[in-house]
Amino acid sequence: MSTVVDRFLRYVKMDTQSANDAAHVPSTARQLDLARLLARELIELGLENVSLDEHGYVMGMLAANTPQPTPAFGLLAHMDTSPDMSGANVNPRLVECYNGREIVLNQAENVVLSPAEFPELKKYTGQALITTDGNTLLGADDKAGIAEIMAALEHLNNHPEVKHGKICTGFTPDEEVGHGVDFFDVPKFGAEFAYTVDGGEVGEIQYETFNAASAHITIHGRSVHPGMAKNKMMNASLAAMELAALLPPHERPEHTEGYEGFFHLTQLNGSVEKAEMRYIIRDHDRAKFAERKAQIQRAVDFLKAHYAGHVTLDMKDSYFNLREQVEPVMHIVDKAIEAIRAAGLIPLVRPVRGGTDGSRLSYMGLPTPNLFTGGHNAHGKYEFIPVQSMEKAVEVLVRLAELHAG
Repeated sequence: MSTVVDRFLRYVKMDTQSANDAAHVPSTARQLDLARLLARELIELGLENVSLDEHGYVMGMLAANTPQPTPAFGLLAHMDTSPDMSGANVNPRLVECYNGREIVLNQAENVVLSPAEFPELKKYTGQALITTDGNTLLGADDKAGIAEIMAALEHLNNHPEVKHGKICTGFTPDEEVGHGVDFFDVPKFGAEFAYTVDGGEVGEIQYETFNAASAHITIHGRSVHPGMAKNKMMNASLAAMELAALLPPHERPEHTEGYEGFFHLTQLNGSVEKAEMRYIIRDHDRAKFAERKAQIQRAVDFLKAHYAGHVTLDMKDSYFNLREQVEPVMHIVDKAIEAIRAAGLIPLVRPVRGGTDGSRLSYMGLPTPNLFTGGHNAHGKYEFIPVQSMEKAVEVLVRLAELHAG
């Protein structure tokens, strides 16, 4: 079994699911179990200045082995898995040679990974796949990234003939719940630029993310006996439905792709007396993003006028498109594309329909594009990752280290 696969299978068995609405970082103590393991393994690999702080950030530095000075660059991945599906008792399955047909993940529950629903499977016919057992997510997002970084560091440590500059390594908590870099110390990390290893299909390089905001809308109604409700009752749940109808239905996630933004209703709880709605707002274009936020505000203002101020809005920016910060240093993207080609792959330059830790880090002074892990169908029981894609990710990271050494 290759080093990267061995590491990945060990890491995914550790439950590191993060939690929404926690008042602390990390949001779950179980993330620290993996953090402590990774800190020990970095020391074993010969990295210097290895640290683990109270917020769960793991950092270390692989010293340069070149005589000439070269820019220090970083490699980053996150330790938590999504709250969307259980990350406990992950039982990964290895499909040695995928035959291009359906994979029964869980016969009892009739959970089937099918190329009819996931046509990208066909690309990996003849390859080895790692899948779930149909009960949990897999955790390739982003334990594949962790395993690939660790395997690349191990290769560089074991092959001093491969020249590289200083490589700063970091593993972060709580990326899935939007707090992955709340306490990240950029000066301590010590890199001039970095790469998150948190992407998807083999060959991907991404330096564009959404601009993102969240909106929490609270509607206060008035409950009155329905038999005597005329001109008195104000039904908060019906008002919430009115607000949702004020936003364009074709601009929801299920109807958009590529550079198309959206409004996504993530939560709706309601009664006559009170209703709460949570939206996430996304767009790659900054002007369109501003207009989307204005649309939410206009919808709320309409209801306020209709229902005499019974509606409140708490809207906050979450992160911005990292492209604005990466474009001035596009050579770091060019190097990644060169490394992908050197590994025998076709570079796939795509926008992220989401965000990464790199979105915020880039605005904290650390330009950070995103590299592939090879994983597919993150956050659910249909998640899978080809072994060969993971091995190619390791090769790309090693070649990237060589290229940055000049």
